[in-house]
Amino acid sequence: GGMVPVLAGLYVGGAESCSSPEALSAAGVVAVLTVDAEEPPAVPGVRAMHVRARDEPGADLLSRLDECAAFLGAARAGGGAALVRWVNPGFQGQLKLYEAMGCAVDTSSVLYKRYRLEMLSERFSEPQDLPREVFAVDPTTTCQTLNTEVLYRCRKCRRALFRSSSILSHTEGMGPTAFAHKKMTDSARLSGNGQEKCTSYFIEPVQWMEPALLGVMEGQLLCPKCTSKLGSFSWKGDQCSCGRWVTPAFQIHKSRVDEVRTLPVGNFQTAKT
Repeated sequence: GGMVPVLAGLYVGGAESCSSPEALSAAGVVAVLTVDAEEPPAVPGVRAMHVRARDEPGADLLSRLDECAAFLGAARAGGGAALVRWVNPGFQGQLKLYEAMGCAVDTSSVLYKRYRLEMLSERFSEPQDLPREVFAVDPTTTCQTLNTEVLYRCRKCRRALFRSSSILSHTEGMGPTAFAHKKMTDSARLSGNGQEKCTSYFIEPVQWMEPALLGVMEGQLLCPKCTSKLGSFSWKGDQCSCGRWVTPAFQIHKSRVDEVRTLPVGNFQTAKT
C-alpha cells in the first residue's frame, strides 16, 4: 500500500498510498494519477487525474496513456514528484506495448491493432456490436491512384479486399512440430518441405467482413462479390501453418488472392501483379 520509487520523481503505490498527506509532502509528490472504478477523495495541495477503469488486468489503459504521460511529465518537469496508484500485470504489459510504439499511442501500428483485437476477443462471447474503428476501410471505397500500398484482390473476380497495412504479422512458429498433438494439415506438411511456412495472411477485420462477424464466434470469410471462399475467422484464435497460434484470427489464404503493387510511371500509375 506504500509508495515505491521507480524513477527520479516517480512513484507507484496501491490504494493506501494517499492515506498520509504528510508522506506525500515529504516525498515531494505534487500530482497523483489514480486508475480505479471510483474517483478517490481529493488531497489538499495535490493535482489529481482519475482514469475510470476497474482494477483488472484486462482493463484498457493503453488508449489513455498519452494523457497520463503528459500529466505525469508536467508534474516532474516542474521539479515535483508524481504518484501512480495502480499496478497489475495487465497494466505492466500495456506499458511495455506503449514503449514498443515509441511512447505514443499509434492507432495505425500493427502492435496497437493486435492489442485492440485481443481486448475485444476477451470481452465478447458473441460479438453483436463491434466498434466501427475496429474495421479497416474497404479498399473499394477509397481512391487508389495516390496510394502506394500493396493491394490484395480476390483471385477469382479481382475484387479489392485489403491493403498491406491491414496485415498483422506474427513471429514465425515452430513449424510441423507444433502440430504434433494432432494430424498434420496439408499446409503444415508444405512448411516442412522448404516451402513457404505461412500460407495465409492474418489481417485486421475489413468493412466488408462485418455482416459475417456479427453474432458468431467463428465462420468462413467469403468474397463479397463472387462469394468464393477466401479463408476463415475465429475470435478464439486459430493456428497458422507455421505453427503460431493467432488470437483472434482473421485468416485469408494466400492462394485465394493476388498481390497488386501500384508503381508510378511519369504522371501515370500502373498496377503490377
